[in-house]
Amino acid sequence: MNKSILDGRPQLTAEVNKVAEVAGYLWQKGWAERNGGNITINITEWVDDEIRRMPAISPVKPIGATLPHLKGCYFFCKGTNRRMRDLARWPMQNGSVIRILDDCASYVIIADEPVAPTSELPSHLSVHNYLIKNGSPYKASLHTHPIELIAMSHNPAFLKKDVLTNLLWSMIPETKAFCPRGLGIIPYALPSSVELANATLKELDDYDVVMWEKHGVFAIGPDIMEAFDMVDTLSKSAQIYINSRCMGFEPTGMSQEQMHEMSIAFHLPK
Repeated sequence: MNKSILDGRPQLTAEVNKVAEVAGYLWQKGWAERNGGNITINITEWVDDEIRRMPAISPVKPIGATLPHLKGCYFFCKGTNRRMRDLARWPMQNGSVIRILDDCASYVIIADEPVAPTSELPSHLSVHNYLIKNGSPYKASLHTHPIELIAMSHNPAFLKKDVLTNLLWSMIPETKAFCPRGLGIIPYALPSSVELANATLKELDDYDVVMWEKHGVFAIGPDIMEAFDMVDTLSKSAQIYINSRCMGFEPTGMSQEQMHEMSIAFHLPK
């Protein structure tokens, strides 16, 4: 059996195991049909000299953009056309470690197998370039398809700025506490397009989770578990709202005064 890049590296192993765990949750929740969704994590801080010397196991591949803040960075990425349920069981057979080359416009795969990264790699790496540029400690990006949140994006009334944020915050106190920056909204754009990537970067100035209308959500966090938790919390609020409507009434939600009280008590952004 060939040696894995994870062998003898407990911290790196722990981060990849978090990815596998989250991938399983996404599948169990019905948020990752077929090969739906993507995960990319910046693993540079756990890279040692031996990893830096590892040879490429793929040809040099263009990113599709020049990302100057990613020089010398390493990422673990879900593979293109790979299923989250398989990533959960066999992360190193359904994902790969890539090295960004010195031109900041191309990369190579270095481990464990030459699994081509997600087709949305340019978008994910553009986000990581943005995070590093802004000194953010965030190292994980997640795209998934939460059913109730996507359903709500089909109602134009929810697509006005911060309408959905305030509604979801009002459903249960934990949503404001755990997602204090709320939910950004991006009008429908072609998946994997430059237009969608640029709109996402703009929204990340103000939000950690953004809704791609009629498509899914994109979340960032310090690690993949934190990114997942924010989406999971917002999804719970969406379920509470939809279940109330299915019971035949409009939920009252927490009042603005109650949410303001939460902000003061827990030192949250107002």
